[in-house]
Amino acid sequence: MEFLIELFKVVIIGIVEGITEWLPVSSTGHLILLDELVTLKVSDAFYEMFQVVIQLGAILAVILLFFHKLNPFSPKKSEKQKAKTWNLWFKVVAAVIPSAVIGLLLDDWMDEHLYNYVVVAIALIVYGVAFIFVERGNAKKDFAIKDVHSIDLKTAMLIGCFQCLSLIPGTSRSGSTILGGIFLGVSRAAASEFSFFLAIPTMLGASALKLLKFMLDGAVATGTEIGVLIVGCLVSFVVSLVVIKGLMQYVRKHSFSVFGVYRIVLGALVLLYFLFK
Repeated sequence: MEFLIELFKVVIIGIVEGITEWLPVSSTGHLILLDELVTLKVSDAFYEMFQVVIQLGAILAVILLFFHKLNPFSPKKSEKQKAKTWNLWFKVVAAVIPSAVIGLLLDDWMDEHLYNYVVVAIALIVYGVAFIFVERGNAKKDFAIKDVHSIDLKTAMLIGCFQCLSLIPGTSRSGSTILGGIFLGVSRAAASEFSFFLAIPTMLGASALKLLKFMLDGAVATGTEIGVLIVGCLVSFVVSLVVIKGLMQYVRKHSFSVFGVYRIVLGALVLLYFLFK
């Protein structure tokens, strides 16, 4: 019975991860807050690793949905199309470098000092305001870059720099890169798509780092914890498939202002909840 309760909890966590990983509302922030309400009976070391590695399910959803577009070996592509795919991968990998370097250098410090409700709430509100202002300023703008392949190396690297902001819990990785893309003149659809692609090496690297630290610290996962990790990844994978498809349809006709309002309201509620807890 206890095992079933833990599985139910991890299903909820997987759903939240699958939704919030791709929407610009901060998956890490939501998982930190969800832990207050749905606490898994696992070791602290495992849960710290779990919060990151559960993203693997979400990554698989991107790979599946965009497999043809991201596959430079596809026999259905011409040589020119294959070259464009390799060029896209080059820009994606180059864009990951800034956040990878900073993340490696500051990972332990950020875990110790930034993973708390105050930082999450402030980041939610600040980015919420930023989304509303950026969207209002670009409401009638004819974006210069409308296709992900049209993003040049300089713009890709700058979007990668914006991704560094997502190292602060509550900011949102997708939110940082999409907001940065729009600010740089990339259409919402192209910025969202590039953000999805950027997530693959970023989240694979982050997951590998957390797994390595978990093992080097001598921690060992129990059978229940392994089951929790597998179920969490599977649920986040299925939910991500639905959310990514829905988001790509949404951004073609709507702005991200609604997410800005959501972030502000959620941030305010978080502060109130913990102040009067």
